[in-house]
Order: sequence, then structure tokens, then C-alpha cells
Amino acid sequence: MKKLFTLASLLVAASLVLAACGGGGTTATDLLGAVQERGYILVSSDLNYEPQSFPKTDGSRPSDTKCPADALTSEEIQGFDVDVALAIGEALGVETCFVTPDWDLITAGSWADKWDVSVGSMTITTARQQALDFSVPYYYTPAVVAVAADSGITSLAELSGQAICAGTATTYEFWLNNDMEGLGLPESSVYASAPEGITVVPLSTDQECAQAIEAGRTDFIAYVTSETVVDANIAAGIPVVKLDGAVYSEDLAAAFDKSASLPNDSLVAAVDAAITAMHGDGTLSELSNKWFGMDITQAPNQ
Repeated sequence: MKKLFTLASLLVAASLVLAACGGGGTTATDLLGAVQERGYILVSSDLNYEPQSFPKTDGSRPSDTKCPADALTSEEIQGFDVDVALAIGEALGVETCFVTPDWDLITAGSWADKWDVSVGSMTITTARQQALDFSVPYYYTPAVVAVAADSGITSLAELSGQAICAGTATTYEFWLNNDMEGLGLPESSVYASAPEGITVVPLSTDQECAQAIEAGRTDFIAYVTSETVVDANIAAGIPVVKLDGAVYSEDLAAAFDKSASLPNDSLVAAVDAAITAMHGDGTLSELSNKWFGMDITQAPNQ
């Protein structure tokens, strides 16, 4: 997540504000009404989070899309989160469009109406609930530690004193820093403490940690992310191995900005209803099996 913004990126941001607000001419009294009035919902996503969200290599923008020029369409991005967002849009009767802001901007809230909802595998935490509203969870993943395949490391304890990578402003970074307030999970969901004496190396996303190891970077030896990401990294041939045992469990949900200029209660309720229906009719299980090869849409205690 880059912290410097060019003039071009500011202009893009401005255009998205206008788009998200219906060009300033909406007559809606709440966010759901504004979304339905304009005919599309703007979803924040990630272009480097396979298999949850990543570009289509053969995608082309349809000519009849309602998406703003600076947003992506369903023909340009794919993945589990993308399919969930598309199903939410279908339930609302609108087109789903995607924008890709930095993760730390999404989790901080105060989106200035630049997008409507995050469907980006965000863990529900008490800290994030100060700025964001959450839907019911749409899937659940264990957080795990992966190490470079040639490291010889076979246990969490052996990582004491080592450098470990994590995505900036993720629960993985909070866990490594022993920031339990930032992690914001119930004690029953945390299974292990971070190794002692470690150096935390933050990168823009946890996916970049794996890609850095693949590229030969040697200033860290391990990274923390969801088991789904590590499994995808290994399947893609990245030379890493997964340590046995989850370090904590994540409940992942859609997120909404508490400071949106229009009330978001009705949109939260509508997305809740859509996700609940997808749990009930098996849609989420089907999508999970499609992208992960297993069903991880049921709560761990079920």
C-alpha cells in the first residue's frame, strides 16, 4: 500500500467520489437507495490476493457497463471475494464494480464515499468495529505461518529471533507485534503467541511476502497469512512450506464505513440478507469449493 499519491491518483479518487455519490445528483436518503438509483455498487477489492481476487488475463471491459471509467468490471477481475461481491450485487439488482484502494485505507474507515462496501476477506475485530460496520461472516479461515522451503524451520518456536513478514495493517501484523488490542479477537480464537524476539517486516500485502521469497529476498524467513493464501502460493510453485497448526481463526465479512455521508443501515441489512441466503442455499459452499477446493464457509464450531 503506497503512502505517496500522485496528482493522477488524486484525480482518480475525485472521480470515484463523484461516481459513488451518483455524480452529486442523488435523491436517495440512504446508501442502499443511492446504490440502486445509480444501478451499480462500488466494492473495494485487491488485484494481488489470489484466489480471493486477482485480474483476468483475458478480460475485456464490456461496452454496456455502468461502472465508472476508473473502476473494474466483472470481466476484468476474478476470485472468491469477487464472486461473492457479484452475488451481492445480483441480490441488490445492480451491477458490481470494483476499485482497489490500499488495505490500510480500507481498514481505517473514513472512505469519503469513494466506495460503498469492502468485500475483501476482512477479519472482524473490535478495533475495526470502531470505524466500520460488518455484515455476518461469509467465510472463516485459519491464520498460519509459512517459511521458505530451504530454511529448515519446522516449528513456530524455531522462528524466535528471526524476521517475519506480514501485510501492513493486517491482523497478521498485529499478531506478530503481540498487539492483542489491534488484533481484536476473542481469546478462544487465538491459538498461539508470536515467537519471541522477532523482527516484523511489513509489506503492502501479505501476498507480497510470498512473492518476495520467490524473488530471492532474504531479509525475512517467514510470513503470516490465511491458510488459503499459503495453499495457493504452494500450488503456484512458490518455494514455501506451511508450519503445522493455525495461530488464530478469522471470521471474514463485508465491511461498511460508519462515516458514509448517507446512512448505511439499509445497505448493511440488505448485504446481511444476501449473505445469509447464500449460506442457506449453498451458494457460498459452492464458491468456496470452486476457489479453495474445500468448504470454509461454516463457522469453526459448527
